[in-house]
Amino acid sequence: MTERIGARRGLLGPRHAGHTVLTGHLGALSLPVGDDGVIIGDDAEGRPQLIGFHRPVPYDVTLIGGLWTAQVLALRAAGTGARVAVETGRVQAWTTLAQAAGAGLECVSLYDVGRVPPTGATVGSPVVVIRDCGMRPPRGRVISSPWQSVLTLLPYLSPVAPRLMRSSALVGIQRVSPDEAEQIGRILGLARAESEALPTLADGVTLWVAGRDHHWVMTSATDAETGLLGTARRMD
Repeated sequence: MTERIGARRGLLGPRHAGHTVLTGHLGALSLPVGDDGVIIGDDAEGRPQLIGFHRPVPYDVTLIGGLWTAQVLALRAAGTGARVAVETGRVQAWTTLAQAAGAGLECVSLYDVGRVPPTGATVGSPVVVIRDCGMRPPRGRVISSPWQSVLTLLPYLSPVAPRLMRSSALVGIQRVSPDEAEQIGRILGLARAESEALPTLADGVTLWVAGRDHHWVMTSATDAETGLLGTARRMD
């Protein structure tokens, strides 16, 4: 499109010759299509699925699942340029990851439960807080806010899980017991077939629920992730 001279105010920028490419090279060009975010795995059709952690509004995620999946998400969030703050009662389980992430940069920080300081999250420096605080994570000062998302990891369906699931924009469910699956199905309004499938899920498979959008996702580790975290597992 040609812009008329004088149609805008201000200084004109430098003139450049147009960029050209040979027709035969067009196939080498690619543009990102779809939502931005952290790749969490592939759906049943092999399509990549993403979580958009970096948002200008508060964003809460609850994951009823294993430490392995939470740690893969932490690594991948750090890989997108986010600062990751891990609030945990088992610092030793996160130490190797924190040291390896960011190629020496301090992009993953570990804090005892209740000791996460203000992060100063901004659009240019977003933060993902991962709360690995056991079955009953305490209510604390760590809350979601613009450019600061919070993921709460629960190993099982605990007494606080219904409240967290109802207040979260996104809920992930990995393998649970039949009784837990039935309760989760009622809380999230799952189809009967979905609830019945939850106790049979393989390691690395998660049902992600955001309102009426339900997606089965298989998270497969890269070679680097496998070397650091091992293979996918539900139990720790």
